[in-house]
Amino acid sequence: MRKNTLNKLAVVLCLLALFSCKSKKYRLVSPGADTTAVVDTPAKAVSATVSGSTPAAAATNAAVVTTPPVKPAIDNFKLEKLKSIRLKQVDFNTFSGKAQTKLSVNGDSHDVTFTVRIKKDQQIWVSITAVLGVEVARALITPDSIKLMNRLESTYLKKPFSYIYSYTSKQLNYKTLEALIIGNAVPELVNDNANLKASNGDVILNGNLQDLVYQLTVGPDLRVIETNMANHAGGQSLHVFNAAFIQAGSHVMPSKVNISSSVGDKNIQAELHYTKVDFDQTLSYPFSVPARFKLTN
Repeated sequence: MRKNTLNKLAVVLCLLALFSCKSKKYRLVSPGADTTAVVDTPAKAVSATVSGSTPAAAATNAAVVTTPPVKPAIDNFKLEKLKSIRLKQVDFNTFSGKAQTKLSVNGDSHDVTFTVRIKKDQQIWVSITAVLGVEVARALITPDSIKLMNRLESTYLKKPFSYIYSYTSKQLNYKTLEALIIGNAVPELVNDNANLKASNGDVILNGNLQDLVYQLTVGPDLRVIETNMANHAGGQSLHVFNAAFIQAGSHVMPSKVNISSSVGDKNIQAELHYTKVDFDQTLSYPFSVPARFKLTN
């Protein structure tokens, strides 16, 4: 492999090629009805007629009666379905998995092995090995920081989490990444303002989060089958397809995760096939940078 290709491989695979759609805390856009400002009137104007006035004067002094906006009817079916989807998501303390991965970056394809360990809400540890099991890159991602080691070039990088935005857009957050690795629904997408419909036994959620258009497809068993997110104005899109669900202890997750993402002129496709997964085991997250490694920007 050429060095420039390995640089791309280290960055893209360590970040799971998932970082193409924005995902920060949003103000959810709700389709609430327009309301009309209510004009206060003096209390004495409430009566239909005013003492000593003519009918015309009474009409003039009559209170302006406004009707409060009608609240939309509560869709109990949708609320119950959303609750069921949330409850069906995989809950865990730690996760470890190994996946044979075919990665294509702008048409340049490589076969690598991707090993991931997660401590929920705290850190994601990634190791990438190529031919003959040689580790080419390692990463440690937390909600605040990202660290990368390129073993073939003996370099390392240490940046705040926002460094990811150099390769992606700014809607990504740490929990989004965890959800996509495990095969869970991205939490922000399962919100009460989403549109919900049934289609051939599946449940489809779609809506807008500011400039993010999304569609989430959930199967009859309430497992996430497909996630689509796009920012058309920014030229960004992400498609994740989950398949071949497996039982791992008391947890169920996809063993195959296919990812297609596009950010500007960067096109990434990754086909992950998990060959080993474990939940709630005691894990280590080693990340020690050798003294000979050079810090790079």
